[in-house]
Amino acid sequence: MRKPHPSVEASAAFTTDSSPLGFRHSDFADALTTWFTTHGRSYPWRDTHDPYAILVSEIMLQQTQIATVLERGFYTRWMAQFPDFAALAEADEDVVLRAWEGLGYYRRARNLHKLARVVMAQHAGQMPRDPTAILALPGIGRYTAGAVCSFAYDLAEPLVDGNVARVLARLYDDATPIDSTAGQRLAWERATALVQVAASPRVLNSALMELGQTLCRTGQPRCTQCPVQPHCRATDPASLPVKTKRVVLTEITERVFFHHTVEGVLLEQETGTRRTGLWKLPSLVESDEKLPPVLQKARYGITRYKVTLWVHEAPPSYQATSVQKFFPAQELVALPMPAPYRKALLAAMRGDGLG
Repeated sequence: MRKPHPSVEASAAFTTDSSPLGFRHSDFADALTTWFTTHGRSYPWRDTHDPYAILVSEIMLQQTQIATVLERGFYTRWMAQFPDFAALAEADEDVVLRAWEGLGYYRRARNLHKLARVVMAQHAGQMPRDPTAILALPGIGRYTAGAVCSFAYDLAEPLVDGNVARVLARLYDDATPIDSTAGQRLAWERATALVQVAASPRVLNSALMELGQTLCRTGQPRCTQCPVQPHCRATDPASLPVKTKRVVLTEITERVFFHHTVEGVLLEQETGTRRTGLWKLPSLVESDEKLPPVLQKARYGITRYKVTLWVHEAPPSYQATSVQKFFPAQELVALPMPAPYRKALLAAMRGDGLG
């Protein structure tokens, strides 16, 4: 059985051009770069060196697929509405959250908003070039810092995402779990060794990600088409990478209700850490009494949860609480609201003759 790579040997070897498995980092980087120059796909954020545009794409893509960001127009709309740090910094949070609606994980939007204000206040509206300064900005982790440094400034800074980690695990035929501390350390060391010998860190990092997205994919990779196959040491690539953690989805139930009066539609503002400040249909508190009739049922997923959303009629003689408010129908479109709730709200409004 293949053993995890010895990290002590690896750490020493990564300071040189030669890998511990007998190939040169520079040869691998050159071959991959040559392939990417011909086969790399075109994205709006690859066609610019603007650090703001690159940052927006990286934040959006952290937990969202490229197809969603592009084909549903999130990136294009965002850049049209907030073309630079100044425009984003000047916007109200409600407007920012509304523009982010449908992407989920709203903390990303809040951090991006906060970051824009820090850049305006502390960096004269310009993204810093220093990796340490970039890493100090709100919501920026090691991966995003590496992406901005390399893609915007062509600095020899590494990045490791799921695609890159998979490529490197197979390249080194390494069964160290990539979600372990040792696996993460090895991946970053290997990515650093490669980017430091690349003619263009910008191209090399893009190529590593592209290889993982297209040929060195999850499951059965397309090894016969791989431009760096002669350097790869994987004996059973489909078995790599190894992970220690398996995500288990938890089923949960949410019950809300639709209440419409002459004052408008009743909504509730969220106060939890996940969706603070966003508006939703009011929560229905379950009791021993019979639940009001169901208007509709929907399913959606978020992080580790699979949610069943039940929309009920309003309870009899309901009185709004301090976190609830009536809104005229014409004001609803501008409110920031989680996408599953907006979909449920619109369906309820149509059923009530409002939509």
